[in-house]
Amino acid sequence: MDFFFNPKGVAVIGASANPLKGGYTILKNLISGYKGAIYPVNPGYDAIEGLTCYPDIKGVPDPLDLVILFIPAKMVPSVVSDCANRGVKGVIIQSGGFAESGGKGQAIQEELLSVMKKTGIRLWGPNCMGLVDTVRKNVFSFVSPAIWEQEFIKSDVSLIVQSGMLSAGFLIDLMSHGTMGISKACSIGNKIDVDECDVLEYLINDPDTGTIGLYLESITDGRRFFHLLKHTDKPVVVLKGGKSEKGAEAAMSHTASLAGDGKVISGALAQAGVIEARDFKQMMDLLRTVSMYKHLPALNGKNIIVLTYSGAAGILSSDFIDEMGLKLADIKGETAKLMQSVFPDWMPVSNPVDMWPAIEKNGRKKVYGTAFLAAIADPGIHGILFHSFISKGAKKPDADVFRELARHAGKPIVCWSMGHREDVMALNMNLQEAGIPVFGELYRSIECLAVLVNRKQKKKAVSSHPSTATRPVLWEKTDALIKDQHGVLDEFASKKILSSIGIPVVSEQIVQSEKEVLRSIAQSGFPVVMKGLVPQTVHKSDHGLVELNIYSEDTAIKTFRSLSEKMAGKGDILIQKQINGHVELIAGFVRDPQFGPCVMIGFGGMFAELIKDTAFALAPLTFQDAIETIDRLKTGRLLDGYRGMAPLDKNDMANILIRIGELGITYPWIKEIDINPLIVDNGHPVAVDASVILG
Repeated sequence: MDFFFNPKGVAVIGASANPLKGGYTILKNLISGYKGAIYPVNPGYDAIEGLTCYPDIKGVPDPLDLVILFIPAKMVPSVVSDCANRGVKGVIIQSGGFAESGGKGQAIQEELLSVMKKTGIRLWGPNCMGLVDTVRKNVFSFVSPAIWEQEFIKSDVSLIVQSGMLSAGFLIDLMSHGTMGISKACSIGNKIDVDECDVLEYLINDPDTGTIGLYLESITDGRRFFHLLKHTDKPVVVLKGGKSEKGAEAAMSHTASLAGDGKVISGALAQAGVIEARDFKQMMDLLRTVSMYKHLPALNGKNIIVLTYSGAAGILSSDFIDEMGLKLADIKGETAKLMQSVFPDWMPVSNPVDMWPAIEKNGRKKVYGTAFLAAIADPGIHGILFHSFISKGAKKPDADVFRELARHAGKPIVCWSMGHREDVMALNMNLQEAGIPVFGELYRSIECLAVLVNRKQKKKAVSSHPSTATRPVLWEKTDALIKDQHGVLDEFASKKILSSIGIPVVSEQIVQSEKEVLRSIAQSGFPVVMKGLVPQTVHKSDHGLVELNIYSEDTAIKTFRSLSEKMAGKGDILIQKQINGHVELIAGFVRDPQFGPCVMIGFGGMFAELIKDTAFALAPLTFQDAIETIDRLKTGRLLDGYRGMAPLDKNDMANILIRIGELGITYPWIKEIDINPLIVDNGHPVAVDASVILG
């Protein structure tokens, strides 16, 4: 891949002397920064911009590693073939008109793919803006030459962007506003060959890249992508477009239908320790923030101190801090004593801290220095948010003070800034150079602070296999239960399989007569549940085949007769002990087309698809993976012992998720597993209904 980023010689096929043509822009950008050999190729010119122009690639001398194409799509396959025969290692195809345009374009891309497979040449694109390396000043792109009008801002943030215009837009917007620099911007387009994983792997090993951002509309190899993300120490922010899934409508189980809308992708990113963004601006703000604090050690709490000029801003900050799952720090002990020393006696210090009375008394520099030093020294404070307001002509905060404080803080400091435009911009630049991210929106400043406080240092797993804390599975019993089965297994057969791998299931049995109904009740006691098991049917309640709250023998006999009549001999009748827990969960397994085997946990019962509070993770899971997946549920408060309920035994639940993943991986013909509900009985999850679907 290095020949794409650092070639010894570059040829531009489709080079032009016309400033309105993309071929001219590509050549001009090369001349402006690239230090290697440059070869324009166009039979219509003898020379362009003082460089010898060659009629075709065959006559171009060495050194030549890379070719940039900007010619009509129909010409590309044959020209790429000529490049391969010339010994060119890689081609960046910036032309459009391929698969993205359908019809003939799709056919041309297929022809191009055939050439690539036959010759082994590496292809970047097509339909892309190429790449920009600001460190080497290599601009292999038809991005506007206006980028040379500003000095490249030093940064270790690199971008991988599937959209061509978006990568150019990021670059020009960031450079012209001076908010953040870029190390590399890589537009990968249609990804006929080089894809996000290839570029990601290169950037992970690139010494000039410390933080990585990606905007993707598709993921070529989900498992490779996940592996790369999980095993890098560099912070990564991902914005994924096209997450809604129409295919979920055809899914058979709850688990499969809940896997739509990007849930699997979000789960995989969270499991890999990646920060997921929801829009372009947030993505860039998050990149800017984590790039400044990428070496921040893991923090042992979420307590924030707010240093403000305004009571209203302090109140809103408190609201947003609570919304983000953070806490306002208690100011006490030595911290309170030190801060009170610069405040008027009539104003006791409390959090949020209104700094204005202290500044009126002792001046900005002394108050800021004292407050920051106190907050930095307090181990009970884990993050600092300060507000800056600058009116025109007012004395500006001393950026050198903040620079020195940020250097030794050991905890994140974030600024919300407002006021006179020019003065604010100057301060922002100074603070950001000092390593303090500055935002024009209060909410965004706290949002980014929350990411820093919550972000955990990644722990590289010794093995990708499940935790050995779980009891080993004796697969011989499972083999016998699953052998020769196909299609949708009924819940009795499904739970037999789950029980064989150590998942707790409800006490139940098949009954074939009224006598057997009474014998079963004598063993289990009331209340009981009765169900009709019809072959290849998943959602029994939709067909009136589930009866709950049976408290008498008379009701049980009537239910048996009613179910028998509805089923007309087409299946079995199941009777089971009714478990009345306060919380119903759902757990399952599904094979995602991008990421492969996945497990899921969520809020269960008949409203599972309505509430859609779920979390996914890729199998196999480590024990830590499983616990963190459970903790991602929004209804987590219900699992922690809400209003006197017994808290969920998360170790039990984690083992169930690990086992489900093991089961799906061990038997590749299992398409889906659905356990709904898992009723939490005195803290312990028990499988009450289940479905295993085989391919």
